[in-house]
Amino acid sequence: MIYASASDWLAAPRKNVLLFGMSGLGKTHVSNILRDHGDWFHYSVDYRIGTRYMGELIADNAKREAMQVPFLRDLLMTDSIYIGSNITFNNLAPVSTYLGKPGDPAKGGLPIGEYRKRQDEFRRAEVSSLMDTRHFIARAQSLYDYPHFICDTGGSICEWVNPDDPDDPIMTELADCTLMIWIEGSDAHTAELVRRFDRAPKPMSYQPAFLDACWDGYLAEKGCAEDRVNPDDFIRWTYARAMAHRQPRYRAMAERWGLTVSAEDIGRVRSTDDFVALVAKALEARAARA
Repeated sequence: MIYASASDWLAAPRKNVLLFGMSGLGKTHVSNILRDHGDWFHYSVDYRIGTRYMGELIADNAKREAMQVPFLRDLLMTDSIYIGSNITFNNLAPVSTYLGKPGDPAKGGLPIGEYRKRQDEFRRAEVSSLMDTRHFIARAQSLYDYPHFICDTGGSICEWVNPDDPDDPIMTELADCTLMIWIEGSDAHTAELVRRFDRAPKPMSYQPAFLDACWDGYLAEKGCAEDRVNPDDFIRWTYARAMAHRQPRYRAMAERWGLTVSAEDIGRVRSTDDFVALVAKALEARAARA
């Protein structure tokens, strides 16, 4: 790790951190607190995905829908209106909407082939955005003179890495320029995330093999054709399985490459001093286990 001890971390004139874990456990909450303090540059991987790598895909998809409406089609064809996405750090809905959900088109579902294509587009965009982290660390320092840096990753980071491979290219790159910290949720957090997702299911991104297994398993269990799948029901059915699939991957990432802090402790962070102290405590705990 780039900080060998709590004392190294506390004394470091430049602190570079990457947060990972399930969505909804506090990554963006803490990143916003640090950014608002004024000394921390907030790099949102999901924002980078939606603006740099998938912005054109998202805008074209919106235009494709608009072209089906004669009034909007005429305006678009004469360059009388502009259609784009309004992505912010706290509103990433355009990315989720583009990813979509597979199933019955009458219920807003995508054909599974199109869904797989968009999943692969997202995978490539997320990997590229993660590998841009070092560039943004340098940019934050040279262009804006930020001394500290926090990378706020998406929940699917664990889908694209092999945490048990000491030569994994993504993990090697990220650990070389940031202190990687897993926000670990409790069983109560998991139950709440499931309830929250059940109320408003949102698109997610999965490893191709995991997605294929879930899709085949769902079709077999429900006994329905691909074009009759209820998109929200499939996403709900898959979500709990995805959480169980991701948890050991996050843990392995933290054990080999970084630190673990609890979601409860993250929820108590109210200032940069709170965060710096929490990381120092986690470094001390890791050293004690070594």
